Amino acid sequence: QVQLVESGGGLVQPGGSLRLSCAVSEGSLTFTFMGWYRQAPGKERELVARVFIGGRIDYSDSVKGRFTISRGNVKNNTVYLQMNSLKPEDTAVYYCASSRWGGAPGNWGQGTQVTVSS
Repeated sequence: QVQLVESGGGLVQPGGSLRLSCAVSEGSLTFTFMGWYRQAPGKERELVARVFIGGRIDYSDSVKGRFTISRGNVKNNTVYLQMNSLKPEDTAVYYCASSRWGGAPGNWGQGTQVTVSS
């Protein structure tokens, strides 16, 4: 079974930065896109950013200009999320996700907590 393993969450002050990493256990698979979603308390899970194998990138309007998603070696199936200028409203559990064929993600990580607070 494919596993996605996230790392890099934590507590940071407003205006600070964090970098999230995600690695897929099954390196032989190719995913149409990999991305990051988040879920804040009492809210639905939402897309943060995703990167397609052909290079297309989608960002949520709320993170444009502050977050940057990048994909490592496609063969290694890794994806990163650099988060700058963090705000308290960015506080959420962040999930790595992947889609093999371009539809809704079929694989999810366990989630990593990001808390932005002074």
